[in-house]
Amino acid sequence: MRWLVTGGCGFIGRSLIHRLLADPQNELRLLDNFTVGTPADVEALVGNELARIDFVEGDVRDDIATSRAADGRDVIVHLAANTGVGPSVADPRMDCVTNVVGTLNMLETCRKHGIKRLVFASSGATIGEGEPPLHEEMPTHPSSPYGASKLAGEAYCSAYSRSYGIETVALRFGNCYGPSSGHKNSVVAKFIREALAGETWKIYGDGAQTRDFIYVDDVVEALHRAATVEGVGGELFQIATSRETTVAELAQTLAAVLRSRGTVVSEPTHVSPLAGEVRRNYSDTSKALERLGWTARTPLADGLERTVDWFLARQK
Repeated sequence: MRWLVTGGCGFIGRSLIHRLLADPQNELRLLDNFTVGTPADVEALVGNELARIDFVEGDVRDDIATSRAADGRDVIVHLAANTGVGPSVADPRMDCVTNVVGTLNMLETCRKHGIKRLVFASSGATIGEGEPPLHEEMPTHPSSPYGASKLAGEAYCSAYSRSYGIETVALRFGNCYGPSSGHKNSVVAKFIREALAGETWKIYGDGAQTRDFIYVDDVVEALHRAATVEGVGGELFQIATSRETTVAELAQTLAAVLRSRGTVVSEPTHVSPLAGEVRRNYSDTSKALERLGWTARTPLADGLERTVDWFLARQK
């Protein structure tokens, strides 16, 4: 297949590219503005295979750049986005333009170039405060501008599927973590960086808020299946582990892994909750198992060990 991956230099993008390069028949093109990751970051993961990748520097907000990058592609995996609740609360207009207009540009590119499949990286934040486990048929009441922008992206995917016959597949990711996440401000990467710097962790609120933490390799497998499985055009899937973990439990497990590697970890402090954060979040992934043949396979403790080891190797 001839692939275009937007945001391909980012955390999930690099891992997806590494997976796609395992098939010598895949042709890979990346569209990225190089603000979060660069071709050097991709090279650190893929080595000599870098020569097989066609890099296009550009922004998904630029319809000319998106059209140029998509020419001749069979499938688009749209990962490029403003990510995280905090940045969207701080600058909702930027979040909207990047996530909504950027997604619209990619869908328009599919329409103009006759590309039949687009995989859209969405989020459980689209649902907002809902009684978990979250599933695809739940009402959506986003608690943050980020959730609202991702919900708009899902809606445009649905519209382009029904109006133009484009096989859109939207994936609502849980809280993704793993190696190559050094730049991320998600809780796992942030806690590891702070521990290695000798800083004390800050837990927002009482720590009883829950999340569904999913390892990056499991997300990559879901992306690959969403791009290649037949008969799933126009569908939406929850992609997570179906396991509820409190932030306090995560901190305890992660601290144990770090200490086993010789890192001193202080007891965390508690600060005021963040605006826009939901209280409970984990997903029912039975639809992904039934339609995509996908399920998460990496236990949290194993994933945290691999992630910590990557950070330690990078530090050395």
